[in-house]
Amino acid sequence: MVSGGTYGTEDIVHGAGYGRAILILLITPLLWSLPTAFMIGELSSALPYEGGYYAWVRRAMGNFWGFQEAWLSLVASIFDMAIYPTLFVAYLTRMFPWFQEGNRGWWVALGVVVACALLNIAGVKVVSLTSLWLFLALSAPFVAIVVLAPFKVSALVNAVTKPTTSTVDILGGLLICMWNYMGWDNASTIATEVERPQRTYPRAMLVAVCIVAVSYILPFAAMWMTGLKATAWETGSWADIAGLLGGPLLRVGVVLGGMMSAFGMFNALVMSYSRLPLAMAQDGMLPSVFGKLQKKSRAPWVAVIALAIGWAMCLGLGFARLVTLDILLYGCSLVLEFMALAVLRFREPELARPFRVPGGLFGAIAIGIPPALLLGFSVVRSEHESVLGMSSFAFGMILIAAGFVAYFVNHALKPGGWSVPSERKAQPAA
Repeated sequence: MVSGGTYGTEDIVHGAGYGRAILILLITPLLWSLPTAFMIGELSSALPYEGGYYAWVRRAMGNFWGFQEAWLSLVASIFDMAIYPTLFVAYLTRMFPWFQEGNRGWWVALGVVVACALLNIAGVKVVSLTSLWLFLALSAPFVAIVVLAPFKVSALVNAVTKPTTSTVDILGGLLICMWNYMGWDNASTIATEVERPQRTYPRAMLVAVCIVAVSYILPFAAMWMTGLKATAWETGSWADIAGLLGGPLLRVGVVLGGMMSAFGMFNALVMSYSRLPLAMAQDGMLPSVFGKLQKKSRAPWVAVIALAIGWAMCLGLGFARLVTLDILLYGCSLVLEFMALAVLRFREPELARPFRVPGGLFGAIAIGIPPALLLGFSVVRSEHESVLGMSSFAFGMILIAAGFVAYFVNHALKPGGWSVPSERKAQPAA
């Protein structure tokens, strides 16, 4: 599964219409996903360190930019992680509208955050989303939609649907598409374990991108055949649309699948994101308290709790606004990673790289251009979203600038770095 999987893609059609949505879903992975996957494939195979992207940028460009990479990744994760409980509630309310009243949906979302934080701290193993059987279970409702749609060509032209509240336009749809194609770094970390990675890895990633793109495109193409209006789509509406096409049973299947997907993705990412402050604490760039591990599970419990508080604070921002801020901040951290790729090629040409981005130094530089250009759309879109009475762009710039301030304050307080006992540095995380 990549980001939210097929669940959470609805606003792409609402913002762009069927034809342009399918075109966006075809082009975006080529300009966004593959360059990112190849970049991370090289860096993770050459430098398989705890902390990943933070460690790469730090090695290539020094402590200051390493700190900024970690800051941007953590701040982006605050908004990214708030998306999954928001999706969970979006699908839940399609079955139980009662949760839309007052702050009930917010309390449910908070419950998801707390539950997953506790599960990770306790070391409880939940079925992974990489499980083939779970993937098939979550995809089954969309297979049914693709199979049933040809029998209802133009049957939903005049269908009465629930009024939507979505204000997503084509730019917003593009950003949601970019978010739905995030997550390739998870696959890229296994580049060293692939036989003949220079040949096998690019082919495997191309196949994977094609499979994901098809899983997104086919359900939309199928619904286009039914004549359902593009304005009927918004986050969570797959449930109502499945009900129109296949009845109550299919509707329930989509609701349960959407909730399982959101909960599972959130739970799986909790430990991944918590490793970043852990690695920084082990490097002396954060207070050692962030490196504390739960005795039994070895989970970085202080880091998990600190991040969970941030995730909870962003639960009321709404799906589209969260995606806009996530892409804007994640994009800045991604640019630093592409810069690290090029800098390391120049500074450390002899570094062992089981997988290399093809094209030499030129290829290492050029591969970062398409994602950087796509990020320009997040800047444009963020100027039309508001947070705390200001544009999302201004809010994002304040958060980025805060990273500079945090570094210098951190350096002023502890010029030599926060001391970390040697035995704690060696402790593995769960």
